Order: sequence, then structure tokens, then C-alpha cells
Amino acid sequence: MSAPVEDLAAQALSLAPEDRAKLVERLIASFEPRSPAEVAWLEAANARREDVRAGKVAMVPGDEALARVRARLA
Repeated sequence: MSAPVEDLAAQALSLAPEDRAKLVERLIASFEPRSPAEVAWLEAANARREDVRAGKVAMVPGDEALARVRARLA
């Protein structure tokens, strides 16, 4: 590794674990361009998260959500 890369690595390793995890995610994502479908799913997920935070919708426990789906499909 070159000196600048070594310096960056040393700085990264001094970060808190959750900040290192965020950095790793960003670095990995830089190698994998997002497809239009993935972008659409991320936008939908972000919109849902904002609806929950704003109190527009309520979250439902997973087992209850599955029960509702099963009831609709029956």
C-alpha cells in the first residue's frame, strides 16, 4: 500500500466501530452501482420510514403483519 492509503487506513481504524461500519458500507457501495429497481426500493423504504417518524402510519409487529397477509390470501 502507498503512504496515503496507509494514512487513510490508520485514520479509519481510529474511528468508532459504528463509524467504521458506515465507512465500509460506503466503500463497498462504490464498487456496485445501484440499479434503477434498487434506487426505487430505497426511495420507497425511505418514504415509509419518514411516514412512520411523522406518525402518518403505525408499525405492526412482524407476526401480526404475516397473520394479516395470510388472512387476506385465505
